[in-house]
Amino acid sequence: MNILWIIVIGFVAGLIARWLAPGPNNPSGFIVTTLIGIAGAFLATFIGQAIGWYRVDQGAGVIGAIVGALLVLFVWHRLVSTNRIGDVGGRRWL
Repeated sequence: MNILWIIVIGFVAGLIARWLAPGPNNPSGFIVTTLIGIAGAFLATFIGQAIGWYRVDQGAGVIGAIVGALLVLFVWHRLVSTNRIGDVGGRRWL
């Protein structure tokens, strides 16, 4: 049940982060959105534990996961804009 809860929170955090940071090169799809949210939750938990906001047995909440997902999207936008990675969600010209 804990894994299912992580996936649901990750998906919600990914959706809200994509809504707050719109752009033409946002990754799209259910799986990628969920992975961005889960990565954001892990990032927020890691940073929160490192600076002392959370104990070792605590994780970031929904707001922390959203902030973490926004950070992941910011890095995604920087990598796509400098052509370090390909634009998955962009238009394909024939």
